[in-house]
Amino acid sequence: MSLMKTNILVRSLSTSSAAAQLVKAPVQVFGIDGRYATALYSAASKNKSLDAVEKELTQFQKSIKTDAKLKEFLLNPVLKRSIKAEALKHLASKTNMSPNTSNLLGLLAENGRLGKLDAIINAFKTIMAAHRGEVTCEVITAKPLDAAQKQNLEAALKKFLKGNETLYLTASVDPSLIGGMIVSIGDKYVDMSVASKVKKYSELINATA
Repeated sequence: MSLMKTNILVRSLSTSSAAAQLVKAPVQVFGIDGRYATALYSAASKNKSLDAVEKELTQFQKSIKTDAKLKEFLLNPVLKRSIKAEALKHLASKTNMSPNTSNLLGLLAENGRLGKLDAIINAFKTIMAAHRGEVTCEVITAKPLDAAQKQNLEAALKKFLKGNETLYLTASVDPSLIGGMIVSIGDKYVDMSVASKVKKYSELINATA
């Protein structure tokens, strides 16, 4: 991530004159979406509006998924950037969005980056989870976990946490795994699925054939 580019974004998203200094995010997120999310975190931190911004973006993200016309408007490549920016500015004002959220939407429209909005919101959520001391853990299993299995898994995963951290566990099902599970916690990723073992053995067999 370019620190200079992030600082420029911070100045664009901030509403105060003290925008030049970057407030360091509790976790590093990469790519263009990470750069915007980090800049937004810094700007919102200075305005003490982190919770408000997260709530507004989460609601806007839901609206995009349920409102086909809104999604089409945001992603329409024919519409001029200035038209999108003005429309989003009006929407932000009408719905009483905080200045930082309004500035983000306007900046993305002007820069032709509205297609990245969903990823930027997800990156901001990741930063906010770390800000609260939450460690997100995603578990994918071939069959749904029962209550006892989930409880045992949570107990095992909590051993990876530091004293001030809390576990935020999400579980999903993917029958193609055949058996076992895939676990990602923080920056750690472990594939213990039967499918991955079958693939590994198949590659070994093919290599020796």
